Amino acid sequence: MARARALALHGQGVFPAGSAGRPIDSTRSAIRHLGYIQIDTISVVERAHHHVLWSRNRRYRLSHLDTLQAQGKIFEYWAHAASYLPMEDYRMYLPDMERIRAQGGLWHQADPALKRQILDRIRHEGPLRSRDFEDPAGGKRLMWQWKPAKAALETLFREGEVMIVRRDGFQKVYDLRERALPDWVDTAFPGTEEQTDFLIGRYLDANGFGTASEIAYLRAGVRPRVQKRLRELEESGRLMRVQVGDRICHARVDVLEHPGRFRPSSRVRILSPFDNLVIQRKRILALFGFDYQIECYTAREKRKYGYFCLPVLWKDRLVARLDCKAERDGQVLVIRNFVAEPGMRFPQRFLNALTTELSAFMRFNRCDRLRLDCRPGRDIEAALGGGIGESEHNALPPDRPDG
Repeated sequence: MARARALALHGQGVFPAGSAGRPIDSTRSAIRHLGYIQIDTISVVERAHHHVLWSRNRRYRLSHLDTLQAQGKIFEYWAHAASYLPMEDYRMYLPDMERIRAQGGLWHQADPALKRQILDRIRHEGPLRSRDFEDPAGGKRLMWQWKPAKAALETLFREGEVMIVRRDGFQKVYDLRERALPDWVDTAFPGTEEQTDFLIGRYLDANGFGTASEIAYLRAGVRPRVQKRLRELEESGRLMRVQVGDRICHARVDVLEHPGRFRPSSRVRILSPFDNLVIQRKRILALFGFDYQIECYTAREKRKYGYFCLPVLWKDRLVARLDCKAERDGQVLVIRNFVAEPGMRFPQRFLNALTTELSAFMRFNRCDRLRLDCRPGRDIEAALGGGIGESEHNALPPDRPDG
């Protein structure tokens, strides 16, 4: 199992050996390698799409995604969730767009006449946001109660008629695909086998190994054809079976070459709950023994760990959960809870690595002070700087170079 964890971590690139060239190029490379970066709205700490990329590129800047999108190098669409995707992969999502058109839209029904009106307005006025269209009902709606124009825009987006060309704040700005899609993009419609091979290849490159369920995660109707194709690729010698615990997975036949690549790092990583490494909860339970559930959607009185608990990775294990909040007005990172996994004992080298990571995480969240609102244990408390419940906050020492 240790070899499997090392392989998964190597595939995910959470402990890069170092990077050269422009920081934005490293960001683009990370997106291309991972295949998608999930977009999320929660901002208790820096949003998930930024957090995931920062975890893999310590030279990451929040402007990178906007720049890459404006340059036509990435696009927004739906992978297993709303995501940033490499523009090179655009054609592989054409079958998804066709499927949504064929089924008559999304879970929100959109009026065909309204869709035509919206397309006409964008065509003549240029890129528009949902707020540029009136809500005939007026007043406030619940989060899932979209106004008609919003439902129409999202349907047009998922059908591929419009693309998101940028975000103003976090507001999506839509334009016609014919204007937004770069000329160099291949739009040849892929066959079923080609798209299936793409899904399998992308997953194995980024994760090392996987099952049909993992490769088809949250993709409607895809698992049977992935399962069938995995058998065919195995029979042809292009993939092999690997035993991971009590699970049978598939991997590329050369996956175990150069075993020196898989040495675990001694660094700590504070991960987003939506990180590509941990998003599939059954997989990380089987691989890391880490039973993880995000609790922001759980009633306060039923939470065990906290609203937005972040997994803490050390070497090849997920060792703790960290619930924190960035109070940006005061530039304070508040630690609201720190819970070690059962049986964990933390040596000094972990405490040093955690301090280094928290220092970097504070700066990433534009904070310069730390406050503890919990009692995580004497060793952890000492490493994090103390100051529980005090108005005098403690800044962590400067970060060491990463990698």
